Amino acid sequence: GREDDYEWSVPYVDNSQVIVVKADSGINNLSDLEGKTVGVQAASAALAVLQDAEQQKSLADTFGTLQEFGDYNTAFTELQAGSVDAIAMDIGVAQYQLESRGDGDYIILDEHLNSEKYGVGFKLGNEELRDKINADLKTLKANGTFDSLADKYELSDMTCLE
Repeated sequence: GREDDYEWSVPYVDNSQVIVVKADSGINNLSDLEGKTVGVQAASAALAVLQDAEQQKSLADTFGTLQEFGDYNTAFTELQAGSVDAIAMDIGVAQYQLESRGDGDYIILDEHLNSEKYGVGFKLGNEELRDKINADLKTLKANGTFDSLADKYELSDMTCLE
């Protein structure tokens, strides 16, 4: 169905696409990527954003090169070596990569490529199921289970439950 045939649950997960650079790169915002070599994983959401004329294709057209990699570990090796100036990726992957490296050598730019949110969708008019799931989610929030799971899976900065 079409998006307007559905309504969404209360919580969502942020899966924005971001740019990671070396902390000392002098790259502070998206416009600083002009003429630079930007890495991205092949067949990724970040690549789709950079190829979409309605999203960030105009930005990608300013890059010196958009280099595709089979995986992000290879992309980070190339970033460390200076073969690429930046990497475009999901915010969750970026946070995991930075935390696993733990050296403070890399940062995520404050300016994101897009803002993508995922939630549970319900067919418009199915208020009974929507209300039951929303009530259960609010209970999990109130008793601490929601926050505990978000912390356990390092999603605290990416989830919202009002």
